[in-house]
Amino acid sequence: MAGTMPHAIFVETGLDGGASVAAYAAELPGCAVFAPTDVEAAGEMPRRVAGFVDWLRAAGEEAPTFVGDNWYEVERAVAMGAARASFSLDDLPPGVDEFERYLRWLELAREALADALDAAGEPGEASALAGIEAQDRALAAQLGGAPPEPSGGPIDRLYAARDALTAALHDAGAEADGVRRAVRLAIADDLRLAEKLQSR
Repeated sequence: MAGTMPHAIFVETGLDGGASVAAYAAELPGCAVFAPTDVEAAGEMPRRVAGFVDWLRAAGEEAPTFVGDNWYEVERAVAMGAARASFSLDDLPPGVDEFERYLRWLELAREALADALDAAGEPGEASALAGIEAQDRALAAQLGGAPPEPSGGPIDRLYAARDALTAALHDAGAEADGVRRAVRLAIADDLRLAEKLQSR
């Protein structure tokens, strides 16, 4: 019966200078809704999860089946400027198989963003590109990576930062602190920008 199985949502406030809230599906790292309010973000979660699962399956990935549409907030944290929020689940390392699966999801998200950038024909969202680049560089450094100095145009810098994060994740492995958080944020933000570009 719909609505009988509870599913956890983590809520991040203070994004975009306080203009946006993110809701993350705890069971699907990178599945997020960005909206003006927490009520809107949480309310959109069932539809977002269905789309995320369809996206994964269309790419040949296994994805869980969710029973019911009872998504509820279990934790809330505030983003402080460029420093994105962390949640208790972020502290739990994924299993090796989970980790490999999440890395594949990250690659799919990056392909979606690359396709959207190609279709847009111009960088367009320079501040969003710079934000993802800066975040990927910071996440790579937190995982022990050494991102190269920024050079080239916005897209070149974005790709260099994403390559650095991917390498840092592979080198760190599933047990490293911050791995789950890095994957969650990278997937969510890549898909957010891809969808924004596609809707223009």
